[in-house]
Amino acid sequence: MSKKQKAIIIGGGIAGKLAARVLSDCFEEVLVLERDSKSVGPVPRKGARQGEHLHALLHAGQYGLEELFPGITKKFYDSGAIKINSTTDLSWLHHGVWKLRYDGGYTTTLQTRPHLEWHIEQYMEQIPNVTCCYQAKVKNFLFHEEENRVYGVEIQKAGQSTRMITADLIVDTSGASSMTSTWLEKRGIAVPHQKVDIGLSYVSQTFQLPDDPDRDWKIKMIYPNPPYEKIGGTISKIEGNRYIVTVMGYLHAISEKEGTKSAKSLLELVKRLPALDIYHELQDAIPLTKVSTFRVPQIKWKRIDQVKSFPDGLLLMGDTVCRIDPVFGQGMSIAVVEALTLKKTLGELNGSLQQAITAFHRKIARVIAPVWQMVITEDFRYPDITGKRSPFLKTQQWYAKQVYLLSSKNEHIYDTFVKVMNLVQPINSLMQPRILMSVLKRALFK
Repeated sequence: MSKKQKAIIIGGGIAGKLAARVLSDCFEEVLVLERDSKSVGPVPRKGARQGEHLHALLHAGQYGLEELFPGITKKFYDSGAIKINSTTDLSWLHHGVWKLRYDGGYTTTLQTRPHLEWHIEQYMEQIPNVTCCYQAKVKNFLFHEEENRVYGVEIQKAGQSTRMITADLIVDTSGASSMTSTWLEKRGIAVPHQKVDIGLSYVSQTFQLPDDPDRDWKIKMIYPNPPYEKIGGTISKIEGNRYIVTVMGYLHAISEKEGTKSAKSLLELVKRLPALDIYHELQDAIPLTKVSTFRVPQIKWKRIDQVKSFPDGLLLMGDTVCRIDPVFGQGMSIAVVEALTLKKTLGELNGSLQQAITAFHRKIARVIAPVWQMVITEDFRYPDITGKRSPFLKTQQWYAKQVYLLSSKNEHIYDTFVKVMNLVQPINSLMQPRILMSVLKRALFK
């Protein structure tokens, strides 16, 4: 595709930065519009309230980020991020059993979201044709009715009057609360969607733990065993020799007041986990931050790929298209895969920019679909979670549970599961004959 003049990106979070990196190769000028102030360091920002909670960059996300920003992984480690063996240094209680621990030869990077986002931002500042405009709120799209085309935005900066900016491409990465959905509705454009009400709450705090020579993990995850248990938690080492503790609860299992006052109240939540491992670790821990909370009432996948007469010149990605259940840690990695998909789509097509946009929306639907299905299969283990259920749900849940239980003792099955969870192998790899036979054998002879 021939180089275009200008692209505007709404939202300067991770998805926005990734989009800017890709578009900088195809456009003379890339302008990122961000509501927040410019970051002064790797600290949580107001517009990303989830930034104070545990985040994970899966293998697909890690490899893709390195492709987009060569050398960034080393910079993570040089500034304190923790490099771990993905299967040796992880202690994981899942569906009532502890996962097998073995050396699979994979590495994972443990760090906070602000630390990761800050390093991406440093790379972005080195790209000469990318500009970030901070404290800029997008008020409306500029729209050509007869051509059904978005050709710009109307923005307002703090203390200034509104102004209009035109561009060849508008990219919305502003997140689940994006104005695009409302704007489309006002124009009578229906967006098919799938929605699941999960009533999820996150409560997090960062600690300093006393040295312990017997501590044989870098990250410990205590997942609930649904439908009987609704609360789970994770303790993970992060940069600065600190540990972040995140407790999550489905279906409003964590009330508005719980975990929001002090480390003591967080301890009470940790005591409710299916195992007391994290509770014991925190007995002599020193709190380094206040307790923070974050709530995700629902997850939603907007089927932009199915919209008829979707406006030309407008591209959506990241949480603007699909907000996934954050418990599974796949959101950032999906954004990376989407960015790589955009890069490939723009590089392959010789047609119009609009053809590339349409192709991109279709392609990311194929990226999202298996992950969405995997996530809601787990979420629907809670009968009170509302949403459209597949007629094959019970069978899918039964099979997945067998895989989880076998992951506590069968290295091949767990190894395959790790690759699927990290988005580097398709989900149907868990149906290969060797695994299928192990599942059936367990069902018949357990």
